[in-house]
Amino acid sequence: MSIADIEASPKSKTSRVTPKNKVSASHKSGSAAVGKQNPKAVEVETRVTKQERVLTLLSRPAGASIEEIMQATDWQQHSVRGFLAGTVKKKLGFTLKSSKDEDELRRYRIEARRGR
Repeated sequence: MSIADIEASPKSKTSRVTPKNKVSASHKSGSAAVGKQNPKAVEVETRVTKQERVLTLLSRPAGASIEEIMQATDWQQHSVRGFLAGTVKKKLGFTLKSSKDEDELRRYRIEARRGR
């Protein structure tokens, strides 16, 4: 029986897993409560923000182009540039290096963290 079935069933004897129910379930036999987690808590832990995506791209040795960041975040070009200048450089204090080889796009990467 899934959690959706439990929530949909009218006044069933089985209740949803909540912190209150988790505590009382742990006092019963150990095997019933072991391994159960709140599904919403797992959902929050696995979420990756757009900022984290961009920082991961910029942390690579090759760095990232504006087009790659645009694809990863669904942002427009001016939003990517604003994020690089305002958040990466000013708020987070990273040193942002850019490089461009012949016939290639400009690539940005994070060098090192500035001291605050």
